[in-house]
Amino acid sequence: MTDPTPNHDGAATAGARPAEVAIRDLTVVYRTEHGDLPAVSHASLDLRAGEITGLVGESGSGKSTLALSLLNAVPDPGRITAGSVEVAGVGDVTRLSGRRLRRTRGGALGYVFQASQNSLNPLKTVGKQLLDLGRSHEVEDLRGLVRRAKDLCERMGLDADRVLDSYQHELSGGMRQRVGIVLALVLNAKVLVLDEPTTALDMISQAAVLDIVRSVHRENGLATLVVTHDMGVVSEVADRLAVMYGGRIVEHGPAGELLRRPSHPYTRALIGATARIVGDTGLARALPGQPPDLTTLARRGCVFRDRCPLAMPVCEESDPALDEWAPDRFRACHAEPVDRAPVAAAVPAPRTGAQDDPSGGRP
Repeated sequence: MTDPTPNHDGAATAGARPAEVAIRDLTVVYRTEHGDLPAVSHASLDLRAGEITGLVGESGSGKSTLALSLLNAVPDPGRITAGSVEVAGVGDVTRLSGRRLRRTRGGALGYVFQASQNSLNPLKTVGKQLLDLGRSHEVEDLRGLVRRAKDLCERMGLDADRVLDSYQHELSGGMRQRVGIVLALVLNAKVLVLDEPTTALDMISQAAVLDIVRSVHRENGLATLVVTHDMGVVSEVADRLAVMYGGRIVEHGPAGELLRRPSHPYTRALIGATARIVGDTGLARALPGQPPDLTTLARRGCVFRDRCPLAMPVCEESDPALDEWAPDRFRACHAEPVDRAPVAAAVPAPRTGAQDDPSGGRP
């Protein structure tokens, strides 16, 4: 079987910023009664300071598992079995444990979890949770930590005193999401990961959160990863885009180029499904079949072949490598790249709820 590892070393291209996070050949499996089931296979990706990278795919594509690997926090029975996650000034996170790993989480790496309202302790005020965070990272100047948190709150349009004195149920969904960002950045993280940052928010709250993501990212020079199923979200904020399917990164490159002229057939289908949702029937292109789960994932050949309109015999036998087919454009596909017309004249704006997930909102 062809090695699916990219045929590039992942180094920044000429003139690009150095990577704050360098993910190399990362493989994550879940150990079950059916054997070791791959959730992420041979993934390589750079996150660079000053860039927002969107990581997009249907439910079950492996994007949240990849994101949790940045914290070495894949839940049991998951295991990182190969590859590395090098963080600038820290080293390979997959080799960290104990105190060093705890200090990296929330320190160098800030993470805003999916449904962040559920990650807040309902029995403690936000202020108490802030102090707990500071103590767990051995912060000596807790008063300074509170001042920084208040400053971040004010910059995000929050009443700092009220928020710090509030319990999670006293805050709206949009406010809780912003509190999650405050707690992720208060220890001066250089890398920010947001997992489905607009899920369950109304349109106004979505727009507000995306504006905050952009401004906080820009003001702090962060390397930011936005994990989402919503092409509308990445069209709003991302500088670069990586597309996952069946645990593989199947395409990545500059977001604007990739959204206008996607090369991989799955990327085209994913964008086409989003265009259909906003009512452009002339562009509607429903993707047949269902995305694989861990038990049905092909162990040989291309993971997308059963749903691919370009499938060939070689796709049954050989897993395509992630190759650079054009400057700074990478794809994993046996078919020859074709300079096709754009999928849509305009990429749709963010939408609300599971109706926008081409997977139909499956867990």
